[in-house]
Parts: sequence; structure tokens; C-alpha cells
Amino acid sequence: MKFRELGPSGIQASVVGIGTWAIGGWMWGGVERADAIKAIHTAIDEGVTLIDTAPVYGFGVSEELVGEAVRDRRDRVVLATKCGMIWHEARGNLFFTSDENHLTKKGTIKVYQCLAPDTIRYEVEQSLRRLHTDHIDLLQTHWQDPSTPISDTMAELLKLKDEGKIRAIGCSNATPAHMDEYQAVGQLDTDQELFSMLDRKHEEANLPACAQRGLGFLAYSPLGQGLLTGKVGPERTFGNGDQRNFNTRFSPENREKIRAMLDLFEPIAGDKGVSLPQLVIAWTLSQSGCTHALVGARSEEQARENAAAGDVTLSEGELETMRAAIEQYAL
Repeated sequence: MKFRELGPSGIQASVVGIGTWAIGGWMWGGVERADAIKAIHTAIDEGVTLIDTAPVYGFGVSEELVGEAVRDRRDRVVLATKCGMIWHEARGNLFFTSDENHLTKKGTIKVYQCLAPDTIRYEVEQSLRRLHTDHIDLLQTHWQDPSTPISDTMAELLKLKDEGKIRAIGCSNATPAHMDEYQAVGQLDTDQELFSMLDRKHEEANLPACAQRGLGFLAYSPLGQGLLTGKVGPERTFGNGDQRNFNTRFSPENREKIRAMLDLFEPIAGDKGVSLPQLVIAWTLSQSGCTHALVGARSEEQARENAAAGDVTLSEGELETMRAAIEQYAL
């Protein structure tokens, strides 16, 4: 497993991290708690130290599972969570409504983007409780709040850092302009964004911005929510509450198109003795500016496979071949 620093924080973390949106169950058709904990344990045993979660993933469930899983091995992991998506009060910018399973206009759970200082402090205390820890290694603002000045948000994050409740500060779903505002107040360490072969808009701004500023860039959904694993064929069905049922990217036609792209990767994977998911994760980590990839896993097998990608190195020729296929087939 390779390790890289989380920007200027001084915190070393495995390049492959485990993302825990899916194990929260919400929008993923539920969760098998025992399987989720085994997946986290396996990831740690295979060299993964970076675990990323958020309060809104299952409305506390993901953090609770992560906390339970790492309770007896806290010193072996770098815990990253988030703040800024609240449902305990109506404040800030209404982002979406949901029930316990998925987004729906009929849902009774109303989630707001809110990064007001007092709500951040409340969220941190709740996260510390759920995670069974006295500090969070990396606290990230989940979505940017148009109703609160970033200077106020960052000032509170720096207070929490001074108090020892957090060790590093990151933003997510942000822009370079947002980063400027954070950095005008204090040290920003990371940016977390949607990035994969199918989602490359951040090649234009955020990735080069992070590289120039020395920030860590954490790619979420690098396997395209499973579409890039080679295991989601046209015949695959998804359970009730799984948001992929409503995502047009998962139409049978698009799955066929992505399969054709993945077929072009097979010779490279075969030559290197790796699986397609491992090759795709390695490609993500090879992109300029990308320092870490957060990969979901809901089973021991998935966790073990993902972790092994942290040892894969791709040549310039292999990257060029893959880039040509991506340009031809990616959605």
C-alpha cells in the first residue's frame, strides 16, 4: 500500500481509502451491519488506514458502524468525516427531502446545507459520540453553504482544531474560489470531489488547483458506483431503495457502452495480474493532482480487492492507452 500526506496536515494516509456512504444503507437498499463491519476490518488488515464517512450517510448509521468497527483499533486509522448537512433543525439552505431509504419529495426528513459555527460544533460533538473517539483526523465541509460566510465557518473549524477535536480541515463539493476563501483564514488541507473515468470535470479546475496549492485531493465514487467494476452487466438489477434504479447512467445501453470500454482494459489488467476494479482505481490515483481514492466496500471480498489497488503502478503507455479508450467510450 502506498501512502501520501493529506495536504499540508502532516497526516499520512493510505492512497486507497474506504468510502462508507453505501454501508449507511440510505439510497443503497439498506445495510447488513455485520458485513459492513467485516468489510472495514478487512480493509484495515489489508493496509487501508483512511476511512471516510459523514453524518448524513444513513442519518448517523454509517458513522455508528465505522465507530463500532474501529473502536478497538482507533490508533490504526485516519478517520475522516464531514459537517454541513443537517436535519436536526430547519436552518440554512434546504438541500433535499428524504425518507429513511431514498430521496423523495414526500419524505419527512429535510436536509439543509448549513455551516454556521454553532451547528458545526453540534455536528462534531454528535460525530465524536457516534465514532467513539475524542478527535476526528479530517473534518470536511460536506457541501458549501451559501447562507454562511466561509470566513465564519473556517474560524470555527480552526477553533475546533486548536481544541484538539479535529486535526485537519478539508472542503468537499467546492470550487477553487471556495478554497481561496478558506485559505484566506487558515490552513486548508484537502478537497474531496466526485472523480472517476466517467466524471472528469475536475480535471479543469480542482485537480490542478490542489496540485498547485499542495492540497490533498480525495476522489469519491472512483468506480462510478460500481459501473466501472465490470460486474454490473445489462441484466443486473438493484434492490428497493437503491438510487441506481433511478440513475439514467445505469440504463442497459450505457452499461453496454461502458462494458466495451472495459473490454479494452482487459489486456492491461491481464498483463499486470490485476482485476478491472484495481486497474480503474490505479488509473484514478495516477491522475495529476489526485492523491487518494475513496472506494466503497460492503463485503470482505470487495474490501480486499480494493485495497490491493494501492500497490498498482501504471506506465505512461498504459495510461495513454486507457485515456484513448476513455475518450472514445466514456459517457
